[in-house]
Amino acid sequence: MSHLPSPPQKHKGEHKGHGLPRGSDRGSSSRDKDRSVTVSSTVPMPVGGKGSRTSCSPSTLQKVPNRLINEKSPYLLQHAYNPVDWYPWGQEAFDKARKENKPIFLSVGYSTCHWCHVMEEESFQNEEIGRLLSEDFVSVKVDREERPDVDKVYMTFVQATSSGGGWPMNVWLTPNLQPFVGGTYFPPEDGLTRVGFRTVLLRIREQWKQNKNTLLENSQRVTTALLARSEISMGDRQVPPSAATMNSRCFQQLDEGYDEEYGGFAEAPKFPTPVILNFLFSYWLSHRLTQDGSRAQQMALHTLKMMANGGIRDHVGQGFHRYSTDRQWHIPHFEKMLYDQAQLAVAYSQAFQISGDEFYSDVAKGILQYVARNLSHRSGGFYSAEDADSPPERGMRPKEGAFYVWTVKEVQQLLPDSVLGATEPLTSGQLLMKHYGLTEAGNISPSQDPKGELQGQNVLTVRYSLELTAARFGLDVDAVRTLLNMGLEKLFQARKHRPKPHLDSKMLAAWNGLMVSGYAVTGAILGLERLITHAINGAKFLKRHMFDVASGRLMRTCYAGPGGTVEHSNPPCWGFLEDYAFVVRGLLDLYEASQESSWLEWALRLQDTQDRLFWDSRGSGYFCSEAELGAGLPLRLKDDQDGAEPSANSVSAHNLLRLHGFTGHKDWMDKCVCLLTAFSERMRRVPVALPEMVRALSAHQQTLKQIVICGDPQAKDTKALLQCVHSIYIPNKVLILANGDPSSFLSRQLPFLSTLRRLEDRATAYVCEDQACSIPVTEPCDLRKLLHP
Repeated sequence: MSHLPSPPQKHKGEHKGHGLPRGSDRGSSSRDKDRSVTVSSTVPMPVGGKGSRTSCSPSTLQKVPNRLINEKSPYLLQHAYNPVDWYPWGQEAFDKARKENKPIFLSVGYSTCHWCHVMEEESFQNEEIGRLLSEDFVSVKVDREERPDVDKVYMTFVQATSSGGGWPMNVWLTPNLQPFVGGTYFPPEDGLTRVGFRTVLLRIREQWKQNKNTLLENSQRVTTALLARSEISMGDRQVPPSAATMNSRCFQQLDEGYDEEYGGFAEAPKFPTPVILNFLFSYWLSHRLTQDGSRAQQMALHTLKMMANGGIRDHVGQGFHRYSTDRQWHIPHFEKMLYDQAQLAVAYSQAFQISGDEFYSDVAKGILQYVARNLSHRSGGFYSAEDADSPPERGMRPKEGAFYVWTVKEVQQLLPDSVLGATEPLTSGQLLMKHYGLTEAGNISPSQDPKGELQGQNVLTVRYSLELTAARFGLDVDAVRTLLNMGLEKLFQARKHRPKPHLDSKMLAAWNGLMVSGYAVTGAILGLERLITHAINGAKFLKRHMFDVASGRLMRTCYAGPGGTVEHSNPPCWGFLEDYAFVVRGLLDLYEASQESSWLEWALRLQDTQDRLFWDSRGSGYFCSEAELGAGLPLRLKDDQDGAEPSANSVSAHNLLRLHGFTGHKDWMDKCVCLLTAFSERMRRVPVALPEMVRALSAHQQTLKQIVICGDPQAKDTKALLQCVHSIYIPNKVLILANGDPSSFLSRQLPFLSTLRRLEDRATAYVCEDQACSIPVTEPCDLRKLLHP
């Protein structure tokens, strides 16, 4: 998969981006512009483009597996039969490089990456290239989702020394793991304007033999420069910047890049970037009586509506694809990621909280329905992704989007019934095609399909409102809604018979944490216990399968085994900062949704472990990886950009504030202030790169509300007050259930809870700020007035 264009915006993962947060560094689809770049100061590496796919005949492929066959990662297993002497990342490979004095060839990707598949087919299955890699290099394969630390370090190098980055990422290292050449996708052979992968290997081999000392010197110089540039610390700063100033700057930068017609930011490709929508909702709340506040709300709601009506949403099976390749949200890159579903479920449910429009709640429920059906392990965990590629028919070569697109003929055959009462002859198929914009020639522009794989195909995208479609054919709106839903269900049933996209059944603690939040927050807002049950099952899975009780550490990964079992790599892959931050957030959200204090207790334990393993006691803020886990890597970095996923430091700032609100422990508030101060320069310079941290800064300076409900958890009046709180958009709060037991976990943390009394033995609510509480109220309507004056 090629990388995305760099200017005018940078992606999460780019070390010093200056534009709006992009949704992903995961790369562009095969329909995006060719921009594969490689750079080196010592080896002439021209720009590489995308060649056409070629395939090795089965007879030329190595039938004997390489050592990757012993790995658990779906991505590494995809390369287990390459004629390349692949090593997983580890000491065995490093020792071999040092002993034999060979450069390391590091190739990083992930299992649902389109251009990773292409490069594997074109180059890594090629016998001659395999021989070059095996004889002259120590070749190492890394799943970026297993080792985000390795990926981030070398992506920082690629982005700093070229015009962008993406996957597959290919970097050449010294035996001491310092990079000296890096790039993304390479075609296998030379073209008119590009150098092929085979030629690159030959040139680097020659340079290593003739100019090794120069390579090593240059590599050391670049690494030293990167180390200086990546430094994030408090320095001589004592306090964070002004939240009001950062909010204003961040909003203005987003306003300038907003697409008035279609929503979203920038032209194309367009990403669903929930961190931006979260910021806009928070900004609206604190500025809702101003023109800018109304503007922020409109920008967020309009973007969410346009996305949900566009082809980036799977109207047949629900859930959202990775991004749109065009400005209109029409033609997606069809990959589906767990982290998108998790964050978008929250964004759409909060849009419902704010607007009261059930359109948004229906979208949120659809997302979670998709996750429950397609991305859920029977034991409660959540899988990582579904691929964009799949065979149009069994035995055929995979094509991007084949599972999701439709021809007019298919729809007509599936939906031939006449629609009664229409003002003209009409079948249910014709009604659906009109509403969703299907055409005989296909609704995918040739510019979006340079390889011609999608000719005559259609992506469903809402062209008209239900009212307009009904008026066009003289039908009742409810009748049209029913007919369209029945038609989509028939398409869904028919699609079940198509070959399915590859499922990445790897389970990541971080993304499972996000998904626990997705189910918990949406379930609480919509008052749906079944969704909260999914969140509880997800948290139980994390505790059972991804937590080491003895050390208190999270594991990064586990894998779906045969018969519904769960497997782990040996030795286990331990968690990174994002795993702790996102799981802690998920547990805090789950406590507020379920009021089961055991989840809060576990969150506190994990935060203690996170502080011990990742906190920078000298410069403040959290490193992305443990010191021991990243031993040997030339950089130890702090994530400083909110992109497709929020920065783990941004999430940690929120977590620390909430934990202080739940416990009163001053050290967590102090850590939050130090963290925000350490990122002051980054926020001042480019607040739009850290919208989630700007939100945390605002929450800190405005102080969180402690909303305390005193009552029996099972009583109707208690539940009514809790649901009142959940129905209102209040991002800067902690919700506490005080059951009257002075020995309970929360009462031990917050002694003042034992002084709060029920009125007339009824469930009673208090709203506390700065150690002062409101008058007690017992009616939901009175509580609403306190919370939303």
